[in-house]
Amino acid sequence: MKKIIYSAAALIMGLAFTACSSDDDNNDGNQPSEKEQAMQAITNQYVEGVVFPIYKSLAAQTSTLFDQLVDAKAKYRAGSLTQGDIDKICNTFIAARSAWESSESFLYGAATDFGIDPHIDTWPLDRTALAKALSSSEIIDDLDDLDDGGIDNARALVGEQQLGFHGIEFIIFRNGKNRTLAALKGVEDDEAFAGRNITGEHELIFAAAVAGDLRDKCFQLEVSWLGDKAPQAHQERVEECEFPTTVGSGDSSYGDNMLNATRAGSTLATWRSVMSTILVAGCSNICAEVAGQKIGQAYLGTDPDYIESPYSQRSYYDFFDNISSIQYSLYGHQGTSSNASSIMAYLQKYNATMAASLKSKLDAALAALNTAKAGTPFVVDSHSSNAKAAMDAINALDETLNEAASWIAAN
Repeated sequence: MKKIIYSAAALIMGLAFTACSSDDDNNDGNQPSEKEQAMQAITNQYVEGVVFPIYKSLAAQTSTLFDQLVDAKAKYRAGSLTQGDIDKICNTFIAARSAWESSESFLYGAATDFGIDPHIDTWPLDRTALAKALSSSEIIDDLDDLDDGGIDNARALVGEQQLGFHGIEFIIFRNGKNRTLAALKGVEDDEAFAGRNITGEHELIFAAAVAGDLRDKCFQLEVSWLGDKAPQAHQERVEECEFPTTVGSGDSSYGDNMLNATRAGSTLATWRSVMSTILVAGCSNICAEVAGQKIGQAYLGTDPDYIESPYSQRSYYDFFDNISSIQYSLYGHQGTSSNASSIMAYLQKYNATMAASLKSKLDAALAALNTAKAGTPFVVDSHSSNAKAAMDAINALDETLNEAASWIAAN
């Protein structure tokens, strides 16, 4: 299993920070100060320019992935599946994976509250359990009936650790390359499957069912944040699945909850608590996870098998997207320069030294991961100097993110 998420604790921390902040409010106590107005604008830009488009992309890509895998299953049976079909599936998977990893600086909220994160992104895959499950004709038949998505009933059949991105990744990638048509036409040759006679048809049945569940959970994320701004069809599917989508026991979406900070009904009492949520519960959290867990467990030998995306060998791409998600959160959009209504622009105006330090640490972390992406895949050589350099750079970024959060809270 993966992930240590700071959620409620980080939000409480954000509220506590604001109690220590200097009060630059207007004397009448009713009008927001200049800084608070800036923070409100930052929040609007962050929610609508970062969170919404990334979750919309994730929902769209996983929907396409599901459709392609259902189509591949039918073509396999008809004898018309091509390598081109498999390659398209792999490309869609990479796009969906990138959208998901680019959302990990805002795992707080629906992804954590509804257990979506571990449900769709747990590793390492238990290949022995998967081989046993796919050896059962009864389980295969049950999975084959899930072309409309929704695998909750099959979770007990294959185990939650086989669901999500990495179950699909195992089927469509091997050794850092797209799975070949010839391999799918044969019998699964992974050592965990020895003697079980698992065919490509079995594997595609499993992958299509898991992709349906992945799509539904990503629809849940999208609807949870966008509310009625999400596509109607996605809202209807989430309602059909009876997934929760609102904050607490109320009826507010996560997007509205943040956009309406300071108002009655929002769980965020101040704009500074929003900034703390973004910087600490979001950005710092994913820094700590990438450096300490995603890279650290394998690199330090705590768990040599704890390697993300081992079949596509795209670990460093995942990590790069994780840190890019921090860049988007700081810059207020999916770009490489700061929007006028962004945390980075705010710091540049009110604490240029802090802004310069934060930008420098962010650039260094991305550069270290870019170097790693161009080198030996992490899954092959976990003890490379690239891993150590990336860990150090990300840890330095994490420290500066927390310094920035503390400064904003106190000023």
